[in-house]
Amino acid sequence: MSFYEHIDMLAEGGMLRRLGPVFARFVTSLAAQGSDAAGTPLALACLLLSELEGRGHSCLQLAALADDPSPMLGWSDDDWPALCAEAGALPQGAAAWQAYLQACPQVLSWPGGADHGQPLVLAGGRLYLRRYWSDENTVADAVRGRTGAGSAGPAPALLRQWLDRLFTHATREGGVDWQKIACAVAARGGLAVITGGPGTGKTYTVARLLALLFAVEGEQAGNLRVALAAPTGKAAARLKQAIDDALEKLEVGLDGALPLRALAERMGGARTLHSLLGARPDTRAFRHNAANPLDVDVLIVDEASMVHLEMMAALLEALPPTARLILLGDKDQLASVEAGSVLGDLCHDAQAGGYDAATAAFVQAATGQDIGPEYLGHAGALAQQTVMLRQSRRFGGPIGQLALAVNQGDAEAARAVLRADSAGQLHWNEAAQQEDMLRLAAEGYRPFLQLVQQGSGGHEHDAWAAGVLQAFESFRLLCAVREGEWGVTGLNDSIAQRLESLGLLKRRGEWYVGRPVMVTRNDYATGVYNGDIGLVLPDPERAGSLRVYFSDAGKVRSVLATRLRNVDTAFAMTVHKSQGSEFSHTVLVLPREASSVLARELVYTGITRARQRFTLLTPNPGVLPDAIRRRTERTSGLHSLLA
Repeated sequence: MSFYEHIDMLAEGGMLRRLGPVFARFVTSLAAQGSDAAGTPLALACLLLSELEGRGHSCLQLAALADDPSPMLGWSDDDWPALCAEAGALPQGAAAWQAYLQACPQVLSWPGGADHGQPLVLAGGRLYLRRYWSDENTVADAVRGRTGAGSAGPAPALLRQWLDRLFTHATREGGVDWQKIACAVAARGGLAVITGGPGTGKTYTVARLLALLFAVEGEQAGNLRVALAAPTGKAAARLKQAIDDALEKLEVGLDGALPLRALAERMGGARTLHSLLGARPDTRAFRHNAANPLDVDVLIVDEASMVHLEMMAALLEALPPTARLILLGDKDQLASVEAGSVLGDLCHDAQAGGYDAATAAFVQAATGQDIGPEYLGHAGALAQQTVMLRQSRRFGGPIGQLALAVNQGDAEAARAVLRADSAGQLHWNEAAQQEDMLRLAAEGYRPFLQLVQQGSGGHEHDAWAAGVLQAFESFRLLCAVREGEWGVTGLNDSIAQRLESLGLLKRRGEWYVGRPVMVTRNDYATGVYNGDIGLVLPDPERAGSLRVYFSDAGKVRSVLATRLRNVDTAFAMTVHKSQGSEFSHTVLVLPREASSVLARELVYTGITRARQRFTLLTPNPGVLPDAIRRRTERTSGLHSLLA
């Protein structure tokens, strides 16, 4: 069997994306290699680079190429050596691979190489697709530019005056008030990164930051242009609602000293990043870019862990140099589905702090807070604009204890928490059967389906639809994988069958009343985006017609069901797709077999979707400790560029 026959066979068997062999052939065909064998090492590198890009890596480390990337691919110990044997003579070691690739006309060696538009870029021992190399440099340049300009901003005394009024709560055990510090740090520069787990008060903090910025603007406060955004519609709606509520309460607490409700109204609704940047059909380019920047003074982006590399590059290019960018997110959650782990790279050393003497002095003057010696050092300019919120005011019960154990990689502690008496907040079915899952699904979805069956009952239709949507959001079943016995695809059909057998659904073809759907591709014509979740309900204007209703920043909008082409049923959804959402009761289903997909970040993200109750179903209990001990590692050059 030849090398190319071998990779075609791997693609047919699902071990490689079909794109990989095609891409490998394309790149090697761009310049004569003298013989097919001479181009095979390049084809192998292209194949691996393409596969890793599909798994979220932005580049390929030559050290991994020279060693054995099987763990990154989830292959058995024999698969990679067998493929290398078919490839023939290969460079031995990372240095030999570097020399080989530098000689390939399809590869730009950076820095110093002549740029002829080559599709591949070799930089710092990493091989890139040109697009991701360009995006990484765009992000790194923008971050350096926004954090390297010094501490321009309001005087510390003015910040202290307002921060003491905005933060009246006492910190736990007299500790450091990181929320207050985050506001001060964000007010002095063009970029701030605020990270923290559930309940640490990220939106609470940013609401006070907005009030602070509004206050220090003085007479010009009415001209402050603020925009709110998030990767998904659900996350955007939650951000807007949380900030509006916080500003309303804050205005009362300040005895009307700041017209914060007027500020909230002037901000308008939160938007998805695609909508903010002006996504256009049939092109990856956005309407807003460096030549046509966004019309904002302050941009707040929530759920930043979901923002992939290409989107972050586009966002930073479109942001005016004078605008402030505030990134909010949990660095320990799953990274974006697409390539890159931008928030993780930006927050690489957030736990340690790394604040220099100048930052410590500024914080003390602006907030009255002393940063402890354990957080001092000098981790670079970005660290001076990064704050990790460390105290959870909401997530301290059994669910929080479980999330902490998982995040620390302590499988024994996690199992102990799950098995302890949690007053009904936690439940672990260690040897779950599908019947257990179906029973939980019927219990969880019965309330919203009963509302559907009752109909609007003469009430205003949109108000009824909003109530149905709210009831649906109280429960969700999350899966680690898409395919297989315990994957999204099979479970959605099984759940629908069970609900129908109980008389809660009447399925009539693809579209039926009560069907929850998730949009899987941006649809600019209808204004729905990848990740949006809606419910199929009757059209009040036309008997027999169905519409899909979505919650949009607290309001309800609908689209004719027949206009939506790219949707999946969403009784069960992947953990990835659940980011930006919270549910009163969350059920996490792990598959029977361990895999590279099952890692600590996935389990942690699933747990932290639960507000009041969390249930874990494991058909094989041994999968849980394996997942907790495994960390997701994404290859990226962004941290090195920033360092």
